[in-house]
Amino acid sequence: MTDDETRAFLSTGTRTGKIAWTAPSGQAHVAPIWFVVDDEATALEVVFNTGADTAKGRALRRDPRLSMLVDDERPPFAYVKLTGSVEISEDLDEVRRWATRIGGRYMGPERADELGARNGVPGELLVRLRPTSVQALAGIAD
Repeated sequence: MTDDETRAFLSTGTRTGKIAWTAPSGQAHVAPIWFVVDDEATALEVVFNTGADTAKGRALRRDPRLSMLVDDERPPFAYVKLTGSVEISEDLDEVRRWATRIGGRYMGPERADELGARNGVPGELLVRLRPTSVQALAGIAD
């Protein structure tokens, strides 16, 4: 995929991201997330929220390295894998603004404000993934 195709793939529909990190014990973990692409960023950036006290939140504060996979499970199949480091913010205005946008993507614009209010609160983190490596492949079964 080209850069534009990758951004479009990541922004289409309500595909979830699957993020992977390593626990302090060395055990690998993976979890689904809701996310959006920051269309205002010059380079590709993916934004999501998580709780500061969740396994994800604690792990990302300890080690900002992250991998994320987004796939289309329908033939002819496709995926985008992003690997890089994250930047974390607790700025409540930003947390709420992005939580509203993310909620609107997955639950529709009529619920965006509700989800922004629920997820844009103290204890929630705004996580911005800036990939240093992008692997993207469409039409795998073609």
